[in-house]
Amino acid sequence: MEIQFLGTGAGQPSRTRKTQAIALKMLDERNEIWLFDCGEATQHQILETSIRPRKITKIFITHLHGDHIFGLPGFLSSRSFQGSSKDEEHTNLDLYGPKGLKDFVMTALRVSGTRLGYRINFYELDEAGKIFEDDTFEVYADILDHTIFCLGYRVVEKDRVGELDAEALKAAGLPFGPLFGKIKKGETVEYEEKVFRPEDYIGADKRGKVVTILGDTRRTSSAVRLAAGADLLVHEATYEAKESKMARRHGHSTAKQAADVAREAAANRLILTHISARYVGPLVAQLAQEARGIHENSYVAKDFYEEKID
Repeated sequence: MEIQFLGTGAGQPSRTRKTQAIALKMLDERNEIWLFDCGEATQHQILETSIRPRKITKIFITHLHGDHIFGLPGFLSSRSFQGSSKDEEHTNLDLYGPKGLKDFVMTALRVSGTRLGYRINFYELDEAGKIFEDDTFEVYADILDHTIFCLGYRVVEKDRVGELDAEALKAAGLPFGPLFGKIKKGETVEYEEKVFRPEDYIGADKRGKVVTILGDTRRTSSAVRLAAGADLLVHEATYEAKESKMARRHGHSTAKQAADVAREAAANRLILTHISARYVGPLVAQLAQEARGIHENSYVAKDFYEEKID
């Protein structure tokens, strides 16, 4: 898994930061990309990356403030013209978010006379809980503390079967071929009077990764629950610590408060986003310094920043 920040600004775009959008790339795990929020200019930001819009199969919206959704109509429309069903495995799109999201999208498409070449499956959420599960991943949502209804998301990769020790199997006398596949599936194989048991040739299961991506929020216990033991926590940090009263008034967090959440949740890595336009140059480093005073493994994202989650 990899994460890439397409927009890291708060409220409105600036010269250095566009509004919120985060891509969770799961190309090795499931040949998909999941998008979290879709602020204005998201589709333009995507043009500067290697992301193919048809690979985006799910979009998770945290809340309905414009800096998190104004890019949706344009992206959804342009996605119809990106590739075709003949050369892409996925075409339809799942859209998760608060109640009112479907009305916003459908109104924009109707008024603009836009017809999509794929289907949108809407999942409007009004409570905490598991919102998605398949053989490889689970996604949970919980309610944050903002000025309007706002969600955070926890993406959990299920544990993966350990790697097959192919060299040990060949050394033990099993010829490479379909029998290797049976052992990988957990079946015991007999070959030339020898018994090959999967537990002897398959390593321990690999723990799945956990990624938590939060919307705008004050300091709240639900953020800690969502981030518990996460490999990566993405938390807003609109203000510096001395502006904590302003942060609370506007439903936001400071860098210090975000770090408090990461520390309490025992999250491995913290990345700060949703940065106010007032913080440029050395002031951005100051936000990072405030967070690192509490949670050492903390960083401030910038547009197009990308890292592997391992």
